Amino acid sequence: MNLIHSILVHLDGTPSSASRLGFARAVAQHYEAALAVMFVASPPQHPLTPAFSESPAALLQPIDPAALNLARSVFDIALANGALPMRWLDSDGTDSAEAFRDQALYADLLVLGQRDPAAPSPGNMPAGFVESVLIGTGKPALILPLAGRFEAAGRDVLIGWNKTPQAARALTAALPWLHSARRVHVLEVTNEPAQDPTGELDIAQYLRLHGIVSALQRHRAPPAPVPGNAGELLLSFANDVGAGLLVMGCYGHNQAREFMLGGASRSVLQTMTLPVLMAH
Repeated sequence: MNLIHSILVHLDGTPSSASRLGFARAVAQHYEAALAVMFVASPPQHPLTPAFSESPAALLQPIDPAALNLARSVFDIALANGALPMRWLDSDGTDSAEAFRDQALYADLLVLGQRDPAAPSPGNMPAGFVESVLIGTGKPALILPLAGRFEAAGRDVLIGWNKTPQAARALTAALPWLHSARRVHVLEVTNEPAQDPTGELDIAQYLRLHGIVSALQRHRAPPAPVPGNAGELLLSFANDVGAGLLVMGCYGHNQAREFMLGGASRSVLQTMTLPVLMAH
């Protein structure tokens, strides 16, 4: 059963916007989903850390016109060169990051990108934007690395599993990819000893109930003593098994409008080398 009927993709004023939109269009076409596009970028001459605050000044930050024109041209070119319909959504004069989070509530899947810390601030993805969307909406997001070309479906998938609600939500969101994957790897991070199957559900039985039975391979690893090392372990293992998609929970909190990620989530977002499907 297709769980993806609406997709929202983020564009900014950086060159990676074009490949991000191309990937989102391929996903939308594969799953016959409606696709909407929204622009969010750092304003000129303003650091964006206050943009996720409640201050009135944050709501009045200007939009960089050059970045907006670049994103709109990426959208227009893609629209002219393909049959897939797309919608451009405006923030209507409000804080664009807040408007994106509002629109995200009506999407089944978000397509975001890895932030480039070396890119100039005007027009770049806002600092903390991905965190704010994941934690502030609870919606699953496919996050793309800065560089590389990636397939929308049909690749091997690695699930990072640690028996948490966040990992469970990411697992459910990933079911469309798991159904079409050639191989599904599960890396379980636990200190519990391996046990023979019982009458209780576990992740393998959950996947079987969803018809995902081919080439399921389970692996185990102890919890990392440093949280960030868990992210490094997942990325290293994804490379070892040739995964084209990593599925994992996003761990963090929203305290006084400051969106903070846990060590593993932050590590993956900073050093990712493959698309990552995350959910909080």
